[in-house]
Amino acid sequence: MADIDLSIPKKVQSNARKALELRDEHGFGGTEVGEHMADQLAGGGQLTEDEVRHVSQYFPRHAGDNLDETGQGNEKPSRGYIAWMLWGGDEGRKWSEGVVKKLDERDEKAKNG
Repeated sequence: MADIDLSIPKKVQSNARKALELRDEHGFGGTEVGEHMADQLAGGGQLTEDEVRHVSQYFPRHAGDNLDETGQGNEKPSRGYIAWMLWGGDEGRKWSEGVVKKLDERDEKAKNG
């Protein structure tokens, strides 16, 4: 299989940037680990294979974290929404899970020769 693209998509970058702004504005949402990942995602470039796997592992554990309070209008966003966005939001989930699927397929192919 050709090299797998580990570049961070623009929408994932902008979601992470938005989350960092919301966290600064409201003083809550996510963890230090999430904030660190958001800094990496917002900066663009590429992640390592292990980092992409780490991002993809976040989403299944937090899929029910009050994601509908997005801060639209005058409402405050939920802690869960900010945390979700720190990891790239829905686009981060789709991207990271797609990359991990390709990595797993490549590894399986290499193992079975």
